[in-house]
Amino acid sequence: MRLERIGSFFPSRLSFMPTLIRRLQREGWTIEQGENALDAEGYGHVLYHARGPERIYTLIAFSRPLDAEHRSDRVIAEAWDGTFCLFDGMPTASDIERLSHNAPYQEAGRYQPTELVLSRANRSVRFFEHVVERLASGRQPDEELVESVGYLMRTTAVYGNGKFGIADRKRIADRPETAGPFQAEMLNVYLIRCFTLDLVEHIARNRAPGTAVPLDRSLRRRLGIGNATGLGMAPFLANQPVLINNWIEARETALARVRSLDHAAPETVNAIRQRLAEARAHVAEWCVEDVRQSARISDLRQDLAALSEWIAASDPFRHAHPFDQIYRHVEEFYGLEAQELAVSLLLEPHAEIVDPLTEGMSAGEAIRFDARMPVGRLKALMRSHYAWALAIDFGAPPSQKRFWYVSEEKLEPRLGERALEDGADREMPLAIARDVQAFSAILETFADDALAVEVALVHPEVRQTMARIQTVARYPYGEIRDNLIGEECLPIDLLRCKLSFFGASKFDPKSDLWTRITMFAGAPLPDELTRDGPEWFVLAPGNPQ
Repeated sequence: MRLERIGSFFPSRLSFMPTLIRRLQREGWTIEQGENALDAEGYGHVLYHARGPERIYTLIAFSRPLDAEHRSDRVIAEAWDGTFCLFDGMPTASDIERLSHNAPYQEAGRYQPTELVLSRANRSVRFFEHVVERLASGRQPDEELVESVGYLMRTTAVYGNGKFGIADRKRIADRPETAGPFQAEMLNVYLIRCFTLDLVEHIARNRAPGTAVPLDRSLRRRLGIGNATGLGMAPFLANQPVLINNWIEARETALARVRSLDHAAPETVNAIRQRLAEARAHVAEWCVEDVRQSARISDLRQDLAALSEWIAASDPFRHAHPFDQIYRHVEEFYGLEAQELAVSLLLEPHAEIVDPLTEGMSAGEAIRFDARMPVGRLKALMRSHYAWALAIDFGAPPSQKRFWYVSEEKLEPRLGERALEDGADREMPLAIARDVQAFSAILETFADDALAVEVALVHPEVRQTMARIQTVARYPYGEIRDNLIGEECLPIDLLRCKLSFFGASKFDPKSDLWTRITMFAGAPLPDELTRDGPEWFVLAPGNPQ
């Protein structure tokens, strides 16, 4: 649970996007376009119905003209190319009319519990127009551009779980298809992908009905949805220790199960070799401007080449516990990026023992305060679970260099420089390690047989820290074991960790504070959501050639 390691995670079978796709395929979901009220320029609204064994969900997509000066990916933007609502069931004409006056305004609108997810997106303007122009003239878009850009639109926010008056999580928490983390949100993004692919064809047909051609199927599959993610997402991992524990524990349990297998079936060996080749191709095409990540990618390419040579030469699959041998070899000789990519590779062909773990990745428990816990027990929990925090020297200025706050102007979390900027008096409670140290000092003033409630009565300011320690003690992966306000903290590591669990690929850090990603690139298309449809390996390159 160190930042450097979780900041090296890759998507895997346990990630939320491939989990959704497998369910859609397994249960035979159908996705079809419903009412289409788009004009020749692609403005208006259109519906997409996702039909499962028990329920229907509808994406209502609104497309509007947007002047260049109003196009912004910031959360404070007030206009977008596309706004979307995932509706619970089949919307009536009055529902669509009501949402047409609200969804385009996003958080400024009014909503009902039938609205499950609210989102918005902007076109990748030059690439979007390139694709439309090419299709209208009877040609396919440039494949190098498809590979380098990877999406027609990028989301700027995807809201769920009761935000702005939409449905609370409890409305859908017991449904099989939405019980897992972020499954409604992932369905929403997948349907937006369907919309963007249809939208360019719709505009091209209307622009040149005599020459327009549809987008080639292989290119359709390679295009996903873009996203730019910044500090707004970073506090999530610190604020949800039980949920994060369940994600990491599922991943560690899956790896342990695979490593414990005493032999490898021939089909599994072939799958591992194939996935490794695909991963090498993916990494070969992974190019970013960020200096730190570029160096890591370069090392990863060398490590994967060495791993391929080692597997070919030593053939660990001939021996007992072959997957354990592979992991031990990677752990001993290669860097963190290669180690974490190896986890994804080893999990991929083991559906039977890995996929059931997705059912335990949600969380129903929040941080709770146990008033009756003896102080002696609290001290013991501190020593066993927070020794890493107690070891930090907060007397050294670099250990408290930064502070987290919410910008009134941008309405997003930001990182300030404590010695240079005002606002530390409004610091967000993300200095977990520092708070634990302060609490430890207070705890030493109480006898071991005193109770937690006595501490809280005298020092109410430490109650939340006390409750966190009591809760996290039951969840070994619930705490990021690093100083989140220290000089060496890189928020990009927090972002990549969470986004890897979403299933995002092509991490493209633009600084230590934000990154671009692609979602659902390479995923099966709606007419491929069948039991015998193509498998989706999220690390495979867009171009299988």
